Amino acid sequence: MASSSLSRRALLLFFLEVAVAMALLLPGGHARVCPPCGSTEVPYPLSTADGCGDPEYKVRCAAAAAGGTAPTLLFDALNGTSYPITSISPASQRLVVSPAPFVSPGACVSVGAAASRGVQLDPSRPFNVSSSNTVMLLNCTELLLRSPLNCSSNSLCHAYAGAAGSTASACAPLPLCCTFVAGGSSTSYRIRLGPQSCSAYRSFVGLDPSQPPATWGSRLGLELQWATPREPLCRTQADCEDGAAATCADDPSATGGAGTVRRCLCVSGLVWNPIAGACQQQNLTDSGSNHAPLIAGNYIASFLQR
Repeated sequence: MASSSLSRRALLLFFLEVAVAMALLLPGGHARVCPPCGSTEVPYPLSTADGCGDPEYKVRCAAAAAGGTAPTLLFDALNGTSYPITSISPASQRLVVSPAPFVSPGACVSVGAAASRGVQLDPSRPFNVSSSNTVMLLNCTELLLRSPLNCSSNSLCHAYAGAAGSTASACAPLPLCCTFVAGGSSTSYRIRLGPQSCSAYRSFVGLDPSQPPATWGSRLGLELQWATPREPLCRTQADCEDGAAATCADDPSATGGAGTVRRCLCVSGLVWNPIAGACQQQNLTDSGSNHAPLIAGNYIASFLQR
């Protein structure tokens, strides 16, 4: 029995050594990922603080309010408006935020409509409105009849406002609303509202108009997409998380500016994977996960259970 126990321990140590060796052989170079905001993961390149993510992709983790509510991940737009982030897809480089609510159940007016004039993204940041949004402008003036939007009586906005249980029921008696598919270009930064146009809006992600309007509420949201991130910025080599995979050097594509731009550039033989936020071998096709320790760990667990 003692000999068998020693053999099992020797094999266990062997497989642990293999797992460590495999982890070291596969390049890492991962950028620093921000900690979760409450229960919401914050994937690269989104950044909630200095020292993690990419500072150009800044979002905000609002602390828990009095009363015990969980921290909330927010996207800040212009004019002091903020939108709760409801989902994030790193693979498609998109996130979904909650549109501004109505000021009250009986009013067809979005919160902040007069002051913010709708959704206004900062064009200097790497976010824009995606083409997956079906936007309904509500409580509009006749000025919108001159637009190329669908403001006819068969526009989807009429079907939604008049649907049973719709949160836009206050908009149903109003004569003019318009529907359009938003975004899809790097210059799509706004959903305009104002006293000369419309006072409220709803947005739906991936809306299927063939489904009953009463079900459209499940698609409520405004989807934003982000530009593909570059390698992390750095000042010294210490800022590059894995010096074996990346070197802090001048960015060869930087043009002019107040100072030299330095980034953690991948070493020869590795390429930047913007989804994983890592320098990786060119033949890697996954999202950057290092599966070697996992495989070895599963083998060890299986072995110990025998």
